[in-house]
Amino acid sequence: MRAVLQRVSRASVTVDGEVVGEITRPGLLALVGVTHDDGPEQVATMARKISELRILDDERSVLDEGAPVLVVSQFTLYADTRKGRRPSWNAAAPGPVAEPLVEAVVAALRQRGVEVATGRFGAMMQVALVNEGPVTLVVDV
Repeated sequence: MRAVLQRVSRASVTVDGEVVGEITRPGLLALVGVTHDDGPEQVATMARKISELRILDDERSVLDEGAPVLVVSQFTLYADTRKGRRPSWNAAAPGPVAEPLVEAVVAALRQRGVEVATGRFGAMMQVALVNEGPVTLVVDV
C-alpha cells in the first residue's frame, strides 16, 4: 500500500459538479493506492501512519491536533514508467480488490477517532487543495 500525504489548509473532491468530500480546516489529504498483496496488515499500518506521523505544525500529528483527513483512492500511485511512454498499471490492484482496502483504511482511521472525508472510488474526480508548507510525503507500507 502506498499513500501520498499532503499537509493542507483545506481540500475537496468534486464528482460531476458535486462536492462529495471536503475538509475545511488544516489536516491531511491522503491519496491511497493499493497493490496486489495488500491486506489487513497494510491497512492497519497505513491508518497508524496517517494518523500518527508528526507532520502538522509544531511536529504534531492528526491525532494530536484532532485534524481531519480527506482520503482519495489513487491507483496511479502504482504506475510503472520505466519503459516507453505509456505507464503500466500492472502493480495496481484491480477495483474489486482495492476498493474494500481503501474503505478499510477509512474505517480504521475513524476507529482511531479521526474525522475522515472521502472521494468516490472509481469516479473521475477533481481534487482541489491548498498544500501547506508545502509538505508532501510518500508512505509505503
